[in-house]
Amino acid sequence: MKILVIGNGGREHAIAWKLLQSEKIQEVICIPGNGGTATMPKCRNYAGRVDDFDEIIKVARTNDISLVVVGPELPLSLGISDRLQSQNIKVFGPTQAGAEIEASKSWAKSLMQEAGIPTAKAEIFTDAAAAKAYVATQGAPIVVKADGLAAGKGVIVAPTVEEAQTAIDRLFESNFEVLVVEECLTGEEVSVLALTDGLTIRPLLPAQDHKRIGEGDTGANTGGMGAYAPAPILTPELMARVQTEVLEPAIATLQKRGIDYRGVLYAGLMISPQGDLKVLEFNCRFGDPETQAILPLLETPLEDLLLACSERKLEAQPPIAWKPGVAACVVLSSGGYPGDYQTGKVITGIAEAEDRGATVFHAGTQSQQEKLLTDGGRVFGVTGVGENFAKAIDRAYAAVNCIQFEAMYYRRDIGHRMTS
Repeated sequence: MKILVIGNGGREHAIAWKLLQSEKIQEVICIPGNGGTATMPKCRNYAGRVDDFDEIIKVARTNDISLVVVGPELPLSLGISDRLQSQNIKVFGPTQAGAEIEASKSWAKSLMQEAGIPTAKAEIFTDAAAAKAYVATQGAPIVVKADGLAAGKGVIVAPTVEEAQTAIDRLFESNFEVLVVEECLTGEEVSVLALTDGLTIRPLLPAQDHKRIGEGDTGANTGGMGAYAPAPILTPELMARVQTEVLEPAIATLQKRGIDYRGVLYAGLMISPQGDLKVLEFNCRFGDPETQAILPLLETPLEDLLLACSERKLEAQPPIAWKPGVAACVVLSSGGYPGDYQTGKVITGIAEAEDRGATVFHAGTQSQQEKLLTDGGRVFGVTGVGENFAKAIDRAYAAVNCIQFEAMYYRRDIGHRMTS
């Protein structure tokens, strides 16, 4: 079996890495891939864009691809799955209509309200003055969200009215036409990534991401600076509620709207100190870096699950099996991220890091003249697995200490809730 993975980040490296652990996988091709996927046995990169659907179809046909796995949200929001399905090419990833659940915060809010899914109170605005007036009446803290794809950086949690109003101006000036302003929920965030064939939906292990750039969960929001799984805050009782109060109503409402949703449904949740749960957001793809913490623990062959989703046969699959232990992923970023940063910095120490027993997932790298160079804001996700969180986190950081590149930055407190 040959599989085509679309994307170039740490999530896509982790997907390719996991697929290649199966004897059934003959080859994985990545478009465009990165410096890590370029060096894995039975894996090769193909230069191309994630939104060049004609070229992706050509590669799939030329290489007798059994399944296309779409990593990033952009090609999903542009309709890659619709195009592939029209060519009778199997694909894991929702159609363009389903991808609206991430591409439009207001659309997702409407779906949650229709489905009766618990979520924060919110209002939708197309005018800055009206949005700022609403903030003035509601007070702070308050959350301002861009109604569109923003690479994980379109959400501003504003502690004051003034900061919220500044965020409103900035997002409108960044050409977002619609904003969602919602109440600020308190508690702990947790991510549930669930696999679905549009009829059946099964959650993977819950994970906790670290969105803020600074230690102690301070500073700007990022695409994610680290993650760990499984997250103990989501007890079996809460997971059962997520299934019945969030996942199943979401899929039922998508069906009701005539949307054929086959792929990942990612629910970002807030768990209050009282144990209440509300949905902060939905995403239409594997999370990054949650995937780098979840997949190392997966026992069931990944290709069996992805194919079952694409073929609408998930219900016939046995329960998802997991390895014992836990995983922690630490993201290494370029200095300045999530703002301006430089690329092209020489990287050393990867082999030494992997000798420490961790797995190094490349997120923003490229190979050039036998050198490995930085090529993104988030450069690596370094994952350690252990029998408990202390051991998994220690293993990840021992590997991190081996890696070097100019202006490298990472948080030193990933998993702090698990070790404090």
